[in-house]
Amino acid sequence: MNKLLSILLYPISLIYGVTTYLRNKLYDFELLQSIEFSLSIISVGNLNVGGVGKTPHVEYLIRLLNEYKVATLSRGYKRNTKGFIQANENSTIHDIGDEPLQYKTKFDNIIVAVDEKRVRGIQTIKNSSPETKIIILDDAYQHRAVKPGINILVTDYSKLYIDDFVLPSGRLREWSIGSSRADIIVVSKTPEILSPLDRRRIKEELNPKPYQEIFFSYTKYGDLVPYTAHAEAINFQDYTNCSVLLITGIAKPAPLFYHLKDYYSSVEHIKYPDHHSFNIQDIDNIKTAFANLFGNNKLIISTEKDIMRLSLPEIKEQIEELPIFYLPIEVCFHGNDKEEFDNKILKYVRANTKS
Repeated sequence: MNKLLSILLYPISLIYGVTTYLRNKLYDFELLQSIEFSLSIISVGNLNVGGVGKTPHVEYLIRLLNEYKVATLSRGYKRNTKGFIQANENSTIHDIGDEPLQYKTKFDNIIVAVDEKRVRGIQTIKNSSPETKIIILDDAYQHRAVKPGINILVTDYSKLYIDDFVLPSGRLREWSIGSSRADIIVVSKTPEILSPLDRRRIKEELNPKPYQEIFFSYTKYGDLVPYTAHAEAINFQDYTNCSVLLITGIAKPAPLFYHLKDYYSSVEHIKYPDHHSFNIQDIDNIKTAFANLFGNNKLIISTEKDIMRLSLPEIKEQIEELPIFYLPIEVCFHGNDKEEFDNKILKYVRANTKS
């Protein structure tokens, strides 16, 4: 954000920050009720607005807890529906939003539900699927009406919450003091090689409470996955000699762009806003940009989350002739962090889950 604009918005940020602070205090003093449930509730969220890597951390938890009956509960950002909806094989982004659709597409053995009122959503899951042992609340750090058993706060290595300011002059949803509610703080998107000095510096800057633990994760890119019929038919001997058109509608696409730059001869990038809903005009623009790419061996690469928004029938029909691939990602933890993080989660679940 422009520094001058940030200064001009500062008074609004103060009002917003004070409002969220007072709201949190009402919950802290129990003047507003936080409901605690008997089954295991794990919340994953962030203080910043988007782009911290929350979704792959939810997926990490789903894989970690695969021996249990797991449900995810989101508000369903940008969906066209209201109330409680449980995803099925016919659900679209209009029904449940892109991130829940991604969970449903990747993990067919879990319950995926959306409800803007998390208390109602949890109660509905309990009543309709009593075999559920664990509910992962996606993007619920500011949703104080539910008291989770474990509260996980994710913050981006390149922009820690302590280095940011509240909306609208910054990107924080509340003052950084709100981090005190977290049981676990995950510093995401770190370099794959993280020095002990860097770890120590970040821990000192975040200054965790005695009851908080800090873990460090990084993003691992998988192999290209064909999405369209044209992509499935391609049999290039060496993808690295291809020209690439990167299509993204995510908050922070730069790391992906530079990752691809290391592997492909040329990369052009069309950037859309976070959670962008693709339309026919967008597809026409993508087709034109693809046609203008240099060379004969050409690919279009996107993200898993963007693929969810390209999967609408009216859009998918228009792109089948294009060689569209997506690049899956997952998070990995550094060194002993994986074992310690896994053990902390599993210890809580086992203690709180009835056989």
